[in-house]
Amino acid sequence: MEATTVPHGFLDIMGRMLLAVVAGAIIGIDRELQRKPAGVRTHALVAMGACMFTMIGLIVADVPTLDLSAPGRVVQGVVAGVGFIGAGAIFRREGLTGGQGLTTAASVWVVAAVGAASAAGLWRLSAVAVVLAVLILLLEEPVDRLVDYMSRRRSARESGERPSS
Repeated sequence: MEATTVPHGFLDIMGRMLLAVVAGAIIGIDRELQRKPAGVRTHALVAMGACMFTMIGLIVADVPTLDLSAPGRVVQGVVAGVGFIGAGAIFRREGLTGGQGLTTAASVWVVAAVGAASAAGLWRLSAVAVVLAVLILLLEEPVDRLVDYMSRRRSARESGERPSS
C-alpha cells in the first residue's frame, strides 16, 4: 500500500504538480472531444489546484508544532469547492427532463481527487483513477446506445409490436 508523503524539494513538488496536470488533461481530452463545457484546460487546472492545496496542507502539517489535521481539512475544502465548479457544468434546458453536464461535473470532481492523490505522492492511485475514468468516459456512448436499444426492445415487447433492429 502506498504511503502519503510530504513533498520535499523543488523536483518533488514539480513532479507531483506535473502528474496532476497531465492526469487532469488526459481526462479532460474526452470532455473536449465531446464538446462539453469543461475540457482539457479546466480539468488540468482543477487537478493542479487540488494538488497545490493538498501540498500546502501536507507541508503545513509537517512543520513541528503546527496543525496535523490540516491536510484532511484542506482535502475537505477542495472537495466542497470543486462541487461548485461541477455545479456550474450542470444545467437544465427548457423542455428537457434530465440535467445536462452530470458526467462532466463528475469528471471534474474525479480530477480534483487525482490532484490531491498526486500531491500526497500516491502516484499509483492517481494512475489507476485516470485509466478507469478514461475507460468510463470512452464507454459512455456505446453503453448509452446499448441501453437505448434494450429499452426500445422491451417497450416493443410490452406493446406487442415487433422490435426494430
